[in-house]
Amino acid sequence: MKRLLHLCAAAAAAIALAACGSGDDTNPGSIRFALTDAPACGFDQVNVTVERIRVHRNADAADSAAGWSELRLQPPRRIDLLRLSNGVLVELGSLPLAASRYTNFRLMLAANGSGTPANSVVVGGTETALTLPADAPTSGIRVATQVSVDENRVADLLLDFDACRSVVPAGTGYQLQSVVTAVPRHGVVISGYVEPQMAGALVSAQKSGLPQRTTVADANGRFVLAWLDPAQSPFDIVVAASGRATAVVAAVPITTTVGAELSRPESPIAPPAATVNVVSGILGPTQARGSAAIRAVQAIGTTTQAEVAFARVDATSGSYAIGLPAAQPRMATFSTRLPLAFSAVGTAGRYTMTASATGFETQLQLLDLASGSVTWSPSLLLP
Repeated sequence: MKRLLHLCAAAAAAIALAACGSGDDTNPGSIRFALTDAPACGFDQVNVTVERIRVHRNADAADSAAGWSELRLQPPRRIDLLRLSNGVLVELGSLPLAASRYTNFRLMLAANGSGTPANSVVVGGTETALTLPADAPTSGIRVATQVSVDENRVADLLLDFDACRSVVPAGTGYQLQSVVTAVPRHGVVISGYVEPQMAGALVSAQKSGLPQRTTVADANGRFVLAWLDPAQSPFDIVVAASGRATAVVAAVPITTTVGAELSRPESPIAPPAATVNVVSGILGPTQARGSAAIRAVQAIGTTTQAEVAFARVDATSGSYAIGLPAAQPRMATFSTRLPLAFSAVGTAGRYTMTASATGFETQLQLLDLASGSVTWSPSLLLP
């Protein structure tokens, strides 16, 4: 116990711990917490203020139950999530814990209060408070994962806060419906370059059309996809930029020790220019809008599919709009010999649109945007 108290006192010099463990082991382990992010859609900043992280062994433990351990950040950390792309992360601290398996994790954000909001979005230089869920002060943001803590060992928990899927427009404001997952903290990456004119392009590692990690190409066109799970290898790497055809590098393998390089500055990925047409509409019913999202998925040849765009539906009006290239996608098969050779595949401008919301049946619609913009207003049904 003296050793445990000593560890807690040392940690408090930088970060205060509200609880130093949920047991009385004399040789505790610890969990090291860090935060990363996939890029947000159309925002200049997405700010959240992390106040505490709560941990419990029991996945069903109530908010007020005994046995919670807590890492309290003093002072709370206000973090712009958009700075955490291309493999960047922010360390939140370590929490000493009794050796055990922990299955209940909560990320607790500070309340907005008065003055500068603790949680906000910035668009065009204008900052708007980000409204938290009603149960956020007591329940926080749940992270579905399990972590085993061993004696005298440090376990890692890297929290991926997906701002793009978490921030919901709501009339003139924004709501937070957080999507936070746990991702492995491996050192291998998938990296490459798009041409500099494509700075800001979204680059994602996908499995069967579902993004696993997403990043944004920087001002030089460089992108880095980090924190991927090698157990899910290989990945399809999808490059989506406004005014360009979608580019896909298929079946990119990684291991726990070996990553992948897709392109270099002298021969960047540069899909051809493409006309952008828009699919837009109003989703119903009203009660589905708060959690509704629209995805645009494109077949890439006969071997795979790729999510080209994603948008949250406005929680107030139900409206959405997504711009999509009307051109054929380009695909290359991965090789260690660069540059990769891309060729046109699939059908130009054809997308499978998916509308979904919590508690409602998912609706799919095949749309052709090759010749112009299209209106699609799905009405979701209860199961």
